[in-house]
Amino acid sequence: MYRIIKVLNNNGILVYENGTGRELILLGNGVGFGKRPTQQIDRLPGAKIYSLVTRQKSQSVLQVVNGIRPEFIEAAGRIIDEAEKLFQKVNREILLPMADHIALAAKRAKENRQIPNPFTPDIRVLFAKEYAAAVKGREILREMTGYEISDDEVGFITLHIHAGLSDEQVSEALDTTRIINEGIAMIERAFGQKFEEDSLAYTRLMSHLYYMVARTRKGESTKADFNDFIFANYPETGRVAEEICCYMGQQLKKDVAREEIGFLAIHIQRVIDPDAV
Repeated sequence: MYRIIKVLNNNGILVYENGTGRELILLGNGVGFGKRPTQQIDRLPGAKIYSLVTRQKSQSVLQVVNGIRPEFIEAAGRIIDEAEKLFQKVNREILLPMADHIALAAKRAKENRQIPNPFTPDIRVLFAKEYAAAVKGREILREMTGYEISDDEVGFITLHIHAGLSDEQVSEALDTTRIINEGIAMIERAFGQKFEEDSLAYTRLMSHLYYMVARTRKGESTKADFNDFIFANYPETGRVAEEICCYMGQQLKKDVAREEIGFLAIHIQRVIDPDAV
């Protein structure tokens, strides 16, 4: 049984779940029609249930919900639906943070101003499926509100979807992307090359850097040790890989395992000279 706290619109209600004490949002066609606050209701067939978190622990769910127009909450729910078509299961606790971001993105679109996201190209490569769902989200937002958000905003929504698939928060994912972006720039500067972002070797390098960051954060390392091979055959590539590992360790404030140098150098060599390794 639920007690209705607030009717958002015809398609959404904020409720208190009797027994667990949880505040939930129920979304679905007509779930709010004819409902009123304090009303006790049974479970609603077809309604999707969203457990809730807020950005600031001091804020109540009702405070946050009151600050977001219902159509943005509904749009966020539909974006999560799109993501679930690709990933089967997405943590629905991302609903309110995503809705909050969508509301701000729509406001910026209305005022014809943007927050630049310099990491959008990297986000598109690192989180390709999440980005595809976020592009669908842009279409949903346009359909529901008439606002057209930028590619950079799509990049930020991608990180919200990624947060719903992992234990990585949006801010942490953005920081990871920043570190990877600088790592790629270091390689390009060292070898005087500009990489093709749609190449398989580049995608593998980006993915490798991402999992390097993840392993370092968890204090893990790769089992493969190619250091002797790399420094004997490709010493310059090894030196660049070592510099990147040093940079990554400084940014993460954690030691990067020594074995990561050779493993990273293999991927770098494949990008700068695909026939070499």
